[in-house]
Amino acid sequence: MIPLRQSLGAPAEACVTVGDDVKVGQRIGEPGGFVSVPVHASISGKVAAVGRFPHPGGGEDTAIVIEGDGLDEWHESIKPHDDVGSLTADEIRKITLDAGIAGLGGAAFPTHVKLSPPESKPIDTVILNGAECEPWLTADHRLMLERPGDVLRGMKLLMKAVGADRGIVGVESNKPDAVAALRAAIHDGANITVTAVQVKYPQGAEKQLIDALLRRQVPSGGLPMDVGVVVQNIGTAYAVYEACYLGRPLMRRILTLTGSPVARPSNFMARIGTLLSSLIEQAGGLKTDIGKMISGGPMMGIAQFTTDVPVVKGMSGILFLARGEVNERQPDPCLRCGACVHVCPMKLVPVMLEKLVIHERIEQAVEIGLNDCIECGSCSYVCPSKRRLIHYFKYGKLLAAQKSAAPTK
Repeated sequence: MIPLRQSLGAPAEACVTVGDDVKVGQRIGEPGGFVSVPVHASISGKVAAVGRFPHPGGGEDTAIVIEGDGLDEWHESIKPHDDVGSLTADEIRKITLDAGIAGLGGAAFPTHVKLSPPESKPIDTVILNGAECEPWLTADHRLMLERPGDVLRGMKLLMKAVGADRGIVGVESNKPDAVAALRAAIHDGANITVTAVQVKYPQGAEKQLIDALLRRQVPSGGLPMDVGVVVQNIGTAYAVYEACYLGRPLMRRILTLTGSPVARPSNFMARIGTLLSSLIEQAGGLKTDIGKMISGGPMMGIAQFTTDVPVVKGMSGILFLARGEVNERQPDPCLRCGACVHVCPMKLVPVMLEKLVIHERIEQAVEIGLNDCIECGSCSYVCPSKRRLIHYFKYGKLLAAQKSAAPTK
């Protein structure tokens, strides 16, 4: 079951119908706009349904169900590129778009868009985010250990695509084996360095990583390109390698399946569209009752209500918590203790933002930084009253977006 909403921006539009035969790597969804990506079949077989199904991002969305034939036959368009070294920046961006690559760190922002900064925003550095600071998740760690050379080949292509002459891989210092593996894979002449950064949440947020590695401050409301930087995830770099070297679209990804209820916590190379129930079975099932199932990590993930949701491009992991590990306490009134202010990595005042959103004073919330919130969850985590701050901030951003999109009278 492959959802057509696989990235930030417009969902793809189905280009197959029920009864069509499809092969691995075949395009089954066309991009719905510039900020969108195509979607590809991850198995061969017959299209059994095109309809609304549960989506791990919340609610239901259009998905294509493929009944596998067990042959795993690749589409004839999937061919390796003969001379990757001769690819131009425009060709790399085109391959990235055609392969349907979106950020694999969780945000799923279309990669070809990130690789297309305006001429007024020259890029001098590409940062590869290997921090993986979200607790429990280890998918990027495994990829850095097992495919370091391919990750760096993808990084060099990203550097070429944006004209950057320097690359930095930021890895948290609690992963010394990954730092060593990447450093050993750097070839002579490649202007790439691997830097061990402090183990600190949310070190993997792109603005925080830019500050830690380059001491550059992304302005409020700005983007990394405003300070000459493009940030990509480890998994994204590997997907670019597969697209440019092997000709393969993004139709699989590594994700972590973990938590105390899981019999054998594991990292899987899972095909896009695989149901979580299948991965649970592969991990030996669940040995205790679960209190919560989260797509992503415990800080920024989204709770799921069913195991019949599919793997999507932005799914870095699935975390299961036992009943005794879930806090079911109802929020108490705010104590005005300031704990949320102390921990906010964006220097915001969450207590004020929450109050403004509750009273739907959205314009004022935006003025004091609502849209700068990176939704890391640090404020909710430390709140002694267990206020659901991030829930309010997500809701406030939704209201702000609706307000800005509404036609003026």
